Amino acid sequence: MGKAFDIMLIFEFIPTLIHYLGVTLQILAASIILGLILGIAAAIPRLFRIPLLNQLVILYVSFIRGTPILIQLFLVFYGLPAILMLLFSIDITRMEAIYFVIITYALSNGAGFAEIFRAAIRAVDHGQTEAGYSVGMTGRQNFFRIVLPQAVRIAFPNMANSVIGSLKDTSLAFTIGVMDMMGRGDTLISATAHALEVYISLAIIYYTIVLLFEKLFRMLEKYHNRYQKADVTAVA
Repeated sequence: MGKAFDIMLIFEFIPTLIHYLGVTLQILAASIILGLILGIAAAIPRLFRIPLLNQLVILYVSFIRGTPILIQLFLVFYGLPAILMLLFSIDITRMEAIYFVIITYALSNGAGFAEIFRAAIRAVDHGQTEAGYSVGMTGRQNFFRIVLPQAVRIAFPNMANSVIGSLKDTSLAFTIGVMDMMGRGDTLISATAHALEVYISLAIIYYTIVLLFEKLFRMLEKYHNRYQKADVTAVA
């Protein structure tokens, strides 16, 4: 049993925990950027049905969707060093744990983004692509000027949800020794035995960050849809 609840400790714990917010955001930013790159790369074989690569991407996405992120984290943390040592005699056992976390979340985000991008690109009216070709556009110009901007607008809400979900998932990084907010919270619990106050403090911080992200994403979504709303008004 912990000590008697003390609400004043929450106000003491929050500044201490916020000090480690940078680590959490670092994990989030790096994994999202790498996940976007991986997601785009994984979506291409699905869109063009490239033999073998298409099946590998389907297996990759299915595995990520079918396993808990915590299991994936341990598989990367323990499995990646073993595989690299076995196949290439490369020892990464002394690599900082935060890099294993970033790799895990990048793989997880990449699978989600791959499906989001694939669905968004397919949702763009094919007639617009044909119109682009009819005025002399190349395939590259057609994709980047017509398809991609619309696909980004379509995909943005799901991408925003994925980012928020990934932010909350980063709380598991402490399980392999990363000193982020949850890791610092764990040490505070061990030192003070005030677990409830620590978890309330963490909940307040995470909830505040999520609210800020949601407001930012709403503003960005409104910005992306500004021309569409104008078109709808003109037609009406």
